[in-house]
Amino acid sequence: MRIRLDIAYDGTHFRGWARQPGLRTVQGELEAALARIVGGEPRLIVAGRTDAGVHASGQVAHLDLDDHQIARLPRRRRDNDEADAIAALAGRVRGVLGQYSDVSVLRASRAPDGFDARFSAVWRRYAYRLADATTGYDPLDRLRTTTLRVALDLEAMDAAASRLIGLHDFAAYCKAREEATTIRTLLEYDWRRGDDGVLVANVRADAFCHSMVRALVGACVAVGEGRIDVDDVVAIRDARMRIPETKVLAARGLVLAEVGYPADELLATRAEQTRNRRDADETAS
Repeated sequence: MRIRLDIAYDGTHFRGWARQPGLRTVQGELEAALARIVGGEPRLIVAGRTDAGVHASGQVAHLDLDDHQIARLPRRRRDNDEADAIAALAGRVRGVLGQYSDVSVLRASRAPDGFDARFSAVWRRYAYRLADATTGYDPLDRLRTTTLRVALDLEAMDAAASRLIGLHDFAAYCKAREEATTIRTLLEYDWRRGDDGVLVANVRADAFCHSMVRALVGACVAVGEGRIDVDDVVAIRDARMRIPETKVLAARGLVLAEVGYPADELLATRAEQTRNRRDADETAS
């Protein structure tokens, strides 16, 4: 049985998503909680492996259970309704994690046939929160908002962001990883100022390479500060070279907000296409 888990977490005190010996990670915390409930060694496959300090409000993972683990799912009803037992799993995990945990399973549901949290995804959406001199500093938001002591030009930042949309090689805005492509389709990138005055970036792409969102944000901040021009962000991208004027901003402002999937009947096909493309990229490297 494959179960989909919808997850949220404050990444401040985690060393990222991925399980690492001796370090506190989101995957490690959740798998330990699941093991207490269903037994065995549960393994989560996630839509996007976030870095240390990055938060999530819309993370998605899947979990495969064997017959023994299925039998241990929490039962709230005497008729042993399977859907109810799966839904109850989310509450049981929250109970194990504790009332004020910095990670939570929001929902648990039976995954449709062909669903793969990672490979079936067609896009990921991130938000980045940034306070400037106009916003001011709010200590209650310090763990989820990056603060800069300069006034930023929102209009110029939004204009620069729009120039970057499309299918391109984003090597200039990624930390290189061996055998990993930097070609991505950036579907949306825009900036707005929220009701609280905080600048919020909306960034959506088919996938992201390492540190890509924070680098894209850093490029627009350089524009907002007047250190580079609006069109320079495109020149930097096309040159495929990282430059010191565009910084990778802090993880604290970044949130994985949403993961998009196709219709149920297309899930398996999408997963197969994504795996094949990944294999082709690694072979080409």
